Formats: sequence, C-alpha cells, structure tokens
Amino acid sequence: MEFGLFNLMSYRQHPRGVPGVVADAKLMVGLAEEIGLDTAWFAEHHFTNYSVSVSPLMMAAHMAGLTRRIRLGTAVIVLPLYQPMRVAQEIALVDQLSGGRLVLGVGTGYQPFEFDRYGVDVTTRGDIFLKYWDVLEEALTTGAVTGSARALGLPEAPMLLRPVQTPLPPLYVTGGDPRIIARLGPLGATPFITAGWRGSEALIAMGRKTRADWAAAGFPATGLGVQQYVHVTDDPAEALIAADCARFVGRMATGLRAKEIGHAGPMIDAPPLPDEPPLETFRDNVIIGSAAQVTERILAERAAMNPTHYNMFFQFGDMPLAMAARALERFGAEVLPVLRRETAATPADATA
Repeated sequence: MEFGLFNLMSYRQHPRGVPGVVADAKLMVGLAEEIGLDTAWFAEHHFTNYSVSVSPLMMAAHMAGLTRRIRLGTAVIVLPLYQPMRVAQEIALVDQLSGGRLVLGVGTGYQPFEFDRYGVDVTTRGDIFLKYWDVLEEALTTGAVTGSARALGLPEAPMLLRPVQTPLPPLYVTGGDPRIIARLGPLGATPFITAGWRGSEALIAMGRKTRADWAAAGFPATGLGVQQYVHVTDDPAEALIAADCARFVGRMATGLRAKEIGHAGPMIDAPPLPDEPPLETFRDNVIIGSAAQVTERILAERAAMNPTHYNMFFQFGDMPLAMAARALERFGAEVLPVLRRETAATPADATA
C-alpha cells in the first residue's frame, strides 16, 4: 500500500492570507518527501475559498522543481472544464518536467457553482468527460489527435509532446459512472474515493461498493485509492481543533453540491450541516489520535477494504502550519514505519 499527502489548500483565516496557504502547501510537500510518502496530490476547485488550487497541473509542475523523488498527482483534473487538446499537451509537459513522476487523476467534477461559471451544464459532465477522454488518450498514446478530434468538430493535430511514462502515467479516476468505469477500466485505472468527515465506517462501505461496481464491470482485480483525514496528537484539546478543521471543510463541501450557495465574494458560507453531529463525532469519525491509535485505525481500514493507495489530508481546513507539520512529522516517525512493515508482511488482496 502506497501513501500520499492530499493538498486541498482551503483558505479560512490564514494569518498570511492566500499566499500563506500556497507557501504552507509547498512546505508540507517537502516534508512529505522527507518522511518518505509516495505521492503528493493537488486538488482542483475554482472561485471560492474551498481551495486555492485552481490547477493541479500547475501545482505539480511547480513542485517538480522543488522535489526530487515524490510522485506528483492531480486529484483531480476536472476534465469537462478543459479544452482537451490543450490539457493533453499540458499533461505530457508536466510528466516531462517531473522526470516521469506525474500521477494522472481525472474526474467529472460535481460542483454546479464551478460549472455554471465555465458555461458548462453540470448534468452533462459524464458525456463530456467521455468525449474529452478520447482526445487525451489518443494524444498521449499515439502522438496525434485524429478521430477523436473529428468527433468534436476539430481538425486533426499532431502532438509533439508525449509523457515520459508510456503508454500513460498511472491513472486514477473519481466517480461511479458505469460508462467511465467501462472506458477507463481496460487502461488499468484505479478508482479513487473519499467519504470526507463521515470517516472510516462510510469510507469502508464506499470501498466495498466501489470494488463491487468495478468487478461487475469486468475489472475485479483493480486497485483502490482512498482518502482520509489524519492527525497525530496526544492532546485532547488539539484533537478537537483538528476535528473543527475537518468540520469546516465538510460544511463547505456540502454547500458546494447545491445549485446555489451562500457566499460573500469568494468566501463560502459554512453554516452547520443539516442534523450536524457534535464536534466529538467528527473527531471520532476521522483518524485523529495518538500514533498508536492512528496506526490501528489505518490498519483496520486496510483490513476491511484493501486499498492500494492511502491518501491523507494533513493540513485541512486551513489548520495552522505548525500543528499540521508536527502531526505529519510524527506520522513519518511513529506511524509510517509500522504501516510499511505491516503492509509488506501481509500484501493486500486487490480482489477483496
């Protein structure tokens, strides 16, 4: 099982504003490489403080010059919001810039607020994704766009830039559209899931359903990427601060699924969730606790759903950098060695 750091890059009340959020992400990625994580992932969202990472490819390209070993992932490229012939070239360029370290995560997106402002009907996102994916695959694997371009009413085009990794960089995909599973499954794509603040129980249920859906589509041996909030601390008060940060992200994410959202400029209203549980429930749902507790929880999730990639929020909800970095350092020193040893001793069954 590989391990990743997810950079959502939310802005709440950072003392150095948006530049501070960006600077913190760079420092956290450097620390992730230092402690031995496998991949640093970057979100894509637009127009609000939910995330200042508007381009995961730009973040990956920048971090390629500041790192040497860690892989750099897009989590995810919201394909319906792009011109496909352009983004295909950018994907190839980032893989070149990084020396073949790009991990390609793609998805349909889900936020009406974003789609409306790009002039794209969110209800058509699956159809658009499939058309644009045809362009990406043809461009990246053959060096030209012919039939897929004609299907979009565009002229054929040569593609000088090709990825270092052939035929494609490692491929991850979000969402459960059966057509997308059927299209990307033969390419070895790994489904990527998160349950957000709902935590382990919901994530395990999603993992089992995802494996069942992919198996039903003819891909029973697929990998599985999962994403979870993690914070290592022995301090009960700090644990509740971390839980509040997770709650803040959960409130924003829930609001952004609506057609209309409350906002003051780019700042999203983040009122309590419908039937919101107490803060302690957020703490208990996600993985917040001592090094021993965090280790036990992650191994339990692995036993339940056998993920091949375990991606982690560490600086979520604009958590203070010192607090997030301390938790990540402790994870590297006290948790990761145990997880590496245990997962090496008992390899996951990808068909489970």
